[in-house]
Order: sequence, then structure tokens, then C-alpha cells
Amino acid sequence: MSETTTSAAYEISTDPARLDADRIHRWLSTDAYWALGRSRHTQDGAIAGSLNFGVYDTASGEQIAYARVVTDHATFAWLCDVYVAPVARGRGLGTELVTAVRDHLAPLGLRRVMLATEDAHGVYEKVGFKSLENPLMWMSLDLQAPS
Repeated sequence: MSETTTSAAYEISTDPARLDADRIHRWLSTDAYWALGRSRHTQDGAIAGSLNFGVYDTASGEQIAYARVVTDHATFAWLCDVYVAPVARGRGLGTELVTAVRDHLAPLGLRRVMLATEDAHGVYEKVGFKSLENPLMWMSLDLQAPS
């Protein structure tokens, strides 16, 4: 089921048919520090296996932002690939997008939504995210071969 939230300037939608996959790939693979060089094949697979949020300019219909959530819809979610086009930055759109993600996930009863960011802590804190209370209990497994 897709969901759409509309304001005067833009719409936020979970309808996968509206996503501009070419644009998303270009944004992430060339301008997002966490996804530089990501292949189109990998990006398409990530989109296919995720809950996606597109933000669209209401006047032109053009996609201006994107976020992706990896979730089991029951216990856990990981918010990732949050991106706002350079021309749309500085208007609070990132906060609005993350708020829409939070509000969409809230009724699912998830225990936790995680994310990682190098430089946008303030955006996420506005929506209720906080640093890990006990980061020493978290671990990760890097499956990528060292470069």
C-alpha cells in the first residue's frame, strides 16, 4: 500500500511507480559520500528490497528528494539513502522527509529505527533520533573486501 502526504510545494509518496530510478542512482552514486560509485544494478536491487519515499515538486512533478527504509515491518528498520537535491536544500525538506518516514513507521510498533550519518545529526535530532546510549553493545560485519 502506498501513502502520499501533500503540502503546497511538494508531495511525499511511498508509491514505487513514481520513483525516478535514474535520478536516484545519479544523486547517490555521484553526490552522496556513503554511496559514491554505487552501481546501478546495486541501487536498483536496494530500491526493490526496500520501503522507498520519494518527494515530488507539486508544480512540476519532478522528484526532489529520496529516502529508503530497510525493514521487516515488525521489529526493526534502518533509515538510509536520505538525499535532498541541491536545488531543494535549505527549506527544511530533509526534516519533513524524515518526519514522514517516522510517522509512516510509527503504527508498525517497531522497537527501533537506526541510521548512520556523518554530517546531518541536527536533521535527525529534530525528529527524535539520538546517539546510541551504549554504542559498545553494537557490532557490524564488513563484507566488502578491503580496497
